[in-house]
Amino acid sequence: MEYISAPWREEYVKNIYKMTECIFCRALRLKNDRKAYILHRGSHNFIMLNKFPYTPGHLIIAPYRHIASFDRAKKEITHEMTDFLKLSLKVLKKKYHPHGFNTGMNLGNSAGAGVADHYHLHVIPRWVGDSNFMPLVGKTKVTLEDLNTTYDRLLPVFQKG
Repeated sequence: MEYISAPWREEYVKNIYKMTECIFCRALRLKNDRKAYILHRGSHNFIMLNKFPYTPGHLIIAPYRHIASFDRAKKEITHEMTDFLKLSLKVLKKKYHPHGFNTGMNLGNSAGAGVADHYHLHVIPRWVGDSNFMPLVGKTKVTLEDLNTTYDRLLPVFQKG
């Protein structure tokens, strides 16, 4: 079995269980989409940047409603989430030209959910060779751009739909 190291996520992992409030609900309460890195809003869901991305353009789609159970969510919420997944793939293909994507949910703490009480969907663009020796040897993650640059790059495309 091979192991993949992600030391740049250390800050997130160390603090996730110290959180006193949901990061998604907090982002919505900011009422400042730029500060919260919210790129797009719908009737039931929103799309935001992951503050601790695996790759540039790592998005999260979450419902406005604070709910842990995807299977108990109303159809209109889950259907819009699927539409937002399609939109996210389209936008990321246009702006980043990735070779592929990882998408998915971690439902429950035992499944690796960092925020288990508010289900969410990750959309991660991937490129051949995007994991190199730096995280493994140098405990350093090399990213192509900071979150503000990513936000500014993606926002106009999400606004166009």
